[in-house]
Amino acid sequence: MAEMKWWGWGLEEIEFTHEDKPELGPFIRRVLGIDADRIVSPPPRFEELTVPESRLPDDLRAQLERAVGPAHVSRDDRDRVVHARGKSLRDIVRQRRGDLPRIPDVVVRPGAEDEVVAIVAAAVAHDAVMIPFGGGSSISGSLEAAPDEARPIVSVDLERLDRVLDIDRVSGLARVQTGVPGPRLEEQLAVQGYTLGHFPDSFTHSTLGGWIATRSSGMQSDRYGDVADQTKGLRVVTPSGMLVTRPVPATSTGPSVRQMVLGSEGRLGIITEATMEVRPLAARRVILGYLFPTFAEGLMAMRDIAASECSVSVTRVSDAAETRFSFATRKDPTLVDKAQSRALRAYLARRGFDTELMALGFIGFEGSADHVRRERRAVGRIVKAHGGLCIGTGPGELYDQKKFDTPYIRDFLLDRGVIGDVSETAMPWSRLAPVYDAVSGAAHGAFDELGVRGYFMCHLSHSYHAGACLYFTFAFAPAPGAGILESYDVAKTAIQQSFVDAGATLSHHHAVGTEHAAWLAQDISEPGAALLRALFDGADPGGHLNPGKIV
Repeated sequence: MAEMKWWGWGLEEIEFTHEDKPELGPFIRRVLGIDADRIVSPPPRFEELTVPESRLPDDLRAQLERAVGPAHVSRDDRDRVVHARGKSLRDIVRQRRGDLPRIPDVVVRPGAEDEVVAIVAAAVAHDAVMIPFGGGSSISGSLEAAPDEARPIVSVDLERLDRVLDIDRVSGLARVQTGVPGPRLEEQLAVQGYTLGHFPDSFTHSTLGGWIATRSSGMQSDRYGDVADQTKGLRVVTPSGMLVTRPVPATSTGPSVRQMVLGSEGRLGIITEATMEVRPLAARRVILGYLFPTFAEGLMAMRDIAASECSVSVTRVSDAAETRFSFATRKDPTLVDKAQSRALRAYLARRGFDTELMALGFIGFEGSADHVRRERRAVGRIVKAHGGLCIGTGPGELYDQKKFDTPYIRDFLLDRGVIGDVSETAMPWSRLAPVYDAVSGAAHGAFDELGVRGYFMCHLSHSYHAGACLYFTFAFAPAPGAGILESYDVAKTAIQQSFVDAGATLSHHHAVGTEHAAWLAQDISEPGAALLRALFDGADPGGHLNPGKIV
């Protein structure tokens, strides 16, 4: 997998730009008071950083080299900096500042499970800390070592463990090494006619092991399930030996060890292999765009779809603020596009749509041609009952094309002195509107406290029988003289606290790490947090496995 930027999201040769989106620059100026053409805070050159020397003891280095070979033991400065943190806003701001108090002393890349066993044994014997590394896309602070960590720090990068080992076609199960990135996993499965169907925003820069370690959810999880639903068996290297759970469909063997590993963020061991539920590639796949008179009507439509017999692959609807942002990011329209847009606006006016309130939605369909036709008709009736309108495949195709590029916009904003970040949560359907209102109020209250002009928007990203995920995005330029991270903490804290106060969860799929750990006990109760502490302490009494994360 290509290495991501050390200072931001994605690959060096890819960046977000407003220059091919004629409405975006004026939109940013209008809602944030920022000139999109003016870069005020570019990232530094790597050569400008002061990188701490590696503290790797010679005897540990020799043992690691025996385990994986000298070519796969790296003390290169850039390699160590890339592996020092994930991609949370705090991570990126501190990387750009050159704030590197404690970075890995070595990056080790095992090529087989027995090499991982040898790494763990060597690290424990030398009282070193191990931090498992997949794609490095964590936005919850799951990869950084504590700044006062005195022990050697070993980043265990699993990129060489990247193969689909076997597919049980009768059972629909695939044995997969966990260092495989999303695109390579889907390529290997597709050759044999299968898909995992797991497509998070980070798909191009994240791995199967990272998805499992954070309880990831993907854009098509409505149909395929979250990674916790898809993971049927695991192999995990721990300080006390190999942890193995069998890939059986159900079991009654006490509390689920498999579920304990899911979301454990490297604190129970290094996940080397997983048996995953896979499905045959769909004969037909389509994502349609819909407009609803209001966000409330869109939410009710998604609830009714989830309660129906339909089995759609994507349910997504944006509030009015995110809908306006989405329209502002359209690229240069052709004459045909402009004519169609004028016709649509005229039709919406006749239907009584208020373009300032309307909500843009996407619904995906997969399966045989007959199945997709039936599902589209059934969904169409539900959408119509809520005043919605299908606007065809064009918006859906655009969404499909740019869905993995969205994270690049955060670096674009930081270059211009703007904080942009996300928080997501989940709640029962009956709590959706109260949670949305509470979070919106908290975010705007934080903007007022900071004395800034902020933008706040939301979309429903995943639907379940009993509830849904709401995904919030906020952006603002800190007041003159105010610190970026200090200002960010005011807004982020207000939003996260509003989640738990309103009866929602601290995170639906971004995990806990260090960013969300402060709210854990409020979410799962003090006894629940104590149970996790006891689990981590019992499995890793020496604190060698990614200490300080989750609790």
